[in-house]
Amino acid sequence: MLRIHLTVLYLILCCSLLDRPLHGEQLDTQMEEIKQSLIELKRDLLILEEELLYPASSQVAVYLSMNVGDFFNLDSVTLKLNGKEVSHYLYTELQIDALYRGGVQRLFIGNVKQGSNRISAFFIGKGPNGREYKRAATAEFEKNFEPTFVELKISDSTAKYQPDFVVSVSS
Repeated sequence: MLRIHLTVLYLILCCSLLDRPLHGEQLDTQMEEIKQSLIELKRDLLILEEELLYPASSQVAVYLSMNVGDFFNLDSVTLKLNGKEVSHYLYTELQIDALYRGGVQRLFIGNVKQGSNRISAFFIGKGPNGREYKRAATAEFEKNFEPTFVELKISDSTAKYQPDFVVSVSS
């Protein structure tokens, strides 16, 4: 739908150029102005689309970060919201490396109902001594009229010699 609107706008702008005879640099300048206008329009339409699809009163965004070294190598994450699976990711070595270096991944952005909600994340990977490691982290949160942000954090616990999986919620 968005592409159709942009295409129609582009055609209208191009047709308006045909009404006036332009030569060389004038035509190049005019085309660059049209391209810039289209880029700005596309950006504005994407922002509007996100605001319409994910209004602040029902929006929840879930992010994953890692601060690990020796006790856990992530393979996959499954995310459930109110008992329904909303995302599942399998990670490549490059993605894991980016997370180790401080990257943050957006796992999910969507809408939830007002009131009490439950989020669960299931982590699969290699734990201490190279054994398969499966863990879950769950949190309950109250959704109000502000956007809600959930951070899933995987970190090493040197006291326990195993990874910690923490879910923190902020509005």
